[in-house]
Amino acid sequence: LNSGPVIGYEDDVGNKTTFRFSYPESVFSDHGQYDPNTTLVFVPFKALDLRWLKEVLLKQKVSMRGFWKKIPVQLIYKNSQIRILKPSIVQKAAFELLKLPTHVPWPKPPQYPTTGIIAITMALMMCDKVHIAGFKYDVYNPNSTLHYYGSETMSTMKKMVYHNITAEQMFLKKLKSSNTIFDLTGEY
Repeated sequence: LNSGPVIGYEDDVGNKTTFRFSYPESVFSDHGQYDPNTTLVFVPFKALDLRWLKEVLLKQKVSMRGFWKKIPVQLIYKNSQIRILKPSIVQKAAFELLKLPTHVPWPKPPQYPTTGIIAITMALMMCDKVHIAGFKYDVYNPNSTLHYYGSETMSTMKKMVYHNITAEQMFLKKLKSSNTIFDLTGEY
């Protein structure tokens, strides 16, 4: 997912990446981790995301305005490797599965599912059996690492108002306990 590495982390995530879910601020750009057999599933959260994708694919000048962090001006993926996620999958993850509010009073920001939950939602719609690896959401331990790579901790994630990690962890536990998904790493 996003910019998470695979090479060197096979014990955590396996060694086969079929789909990599990303949006402009999280797109993967490490040539050392590039897999020509991977499909980039582009998750547009806002209209600017689609404009960015168009500019990158058509090799136009990329506007950096409106993004919350620096975005790449080119992709390591070939155009044939890129697919755009159907927005209804994000809506299903947010409103049906996580039960996030559909309307949020101003000035409170809206909440979105993480790309991990979005990927699981798509997998549940497409696959007979879903295995997950690398989810380390331990909301009760603020010092636990957020991902299998890097040093960001749960305390950082809990400060992010755009995601409801507690709801996501409860959702994952429910899927796991009902044998709807299978956790290869035994996390959460």
